[in-house]
Amino acid sequence: MKRATPSPGHIGQLLIVGFDGTQLSSQLRSLLTRLQPAGVILFARNIVTSDQTHQLLTDCQACVTTPLFTCVDMEGGRVDRLKNAIAPAPSAAEVFAAADRRLFRTHGRLIGESCRALGFNTDFAPVVDLAFEASSTVMGSRAVSANPKQVVIYAREFLAGLRSAGVLGAAKHFPGLGEANLDTHHELPNVNKSFKKLWDQDLYPYRAMRRELPMVLVGHASYPAVTPRGTPASLSKKWISDILRKKIGYRGLVVSDDLEMGGVLKAAPIEQAAVAHIRAGGDLCLICHQYEHIVRSYETLIKEAERDRKFAARVAESSARVLAFKKKSRELKRRVPPPAQARLDRLSRQLWEFGEQVRMQTITRQGQA
Repeated sequence: MKRATPSPGHIGQLLIVGFDGTQLSSQLRSLLTRLQPAGVILFARNIVTSDQTHQLLTDCQACVTTPLFTCVDMEGGRVDRLKNAIAPAPSAAEVFAAADRRLFRTHGRLIGESCRALGFNTDFAPVVDLAFEASSTVMGSRAVSANPKQVVIYAREFLAGLRSAGVLGAAKHFPGLGEANLDTHHELPNVNKSFKKLWDQDLYPYRAMRRELPMVLVGHASYPAVTPRGTPASLSKKWISDILRKKIGYRGLVVSDDLEMGGVLKAAPIEQAAVAHIRAGGDLCLICHQYEHIVRSYETLIKEAERDRKFAARVAESSARVLAFKKKSRELKRRVPPPAQARLDRLSRQLWEFGEQVRMQTITRQGQA
């Protein structure tokens, strides 16, 4: 019996898309209605005020029949998309320097409550890359420690804080950018490290938290000791299927980093990168900017599924995993009313007070050292 190829609607469940603009344009409405994507992601360019952001996400959801992952990169510090809509949040490194687990959890909770107030249910955080010297100029205050056990302590508490606010988290950037000295937004770095060292160090957070992570976001770096042909981890079956899924035993959702980044486009055109990520075992392709890139990737995924029965089975597996995740996710089912000014004022005040608490505790700790 001939096996049915996945429907276009199921193909859409492999995509999380970004776009320009601060309101639902006719082009965006048409795109979302046609693709029925798994989610949308907003950046600072999309976020002006709290009410506008909430309305934009509500309008996006109205175009799609399944619950959307409404996503944002919200780490605090230099990666803070909500600072103008609510208030700035301190960076992960600043909070970690206070050396207080309660503050780690509060960091996640306040960021989660800020996300939820504006209508987001998914935060692509925390960063669990190790804070090695090689990546210090690239990662800066986004990474907290070179000690993987300390990274896990912070990440666990941060994720617990997000959960308490009804927001999903995602550890990034698998398998680790701690020794990547080039910015993957522009270049494809080579991490020249043995698999044993990667396993003991960079992969430790994923091993320790494999049952706790809703999502793992895979980065665009090459690891010559593991994949000698220079394939980015985001397109590598070895990294995603063999190591993350089988050897580590991770069962959650696997998301690519933005497939429009230079680090992956050095290896493949956007539509081929999308196919390669799914073929490698990924579940969700993140495409954050250009309308043309999103459409090309969607159409190529459909054509490849029609052409290749093995790839069609891979698509069916991931779309089923995404839909099953959505069905049981309380975070996606919870509807949030437009943000009340009193709630925003309270969050703004709490973020300011939290930043002061982190600063004073760090000063006190340093004085005692």
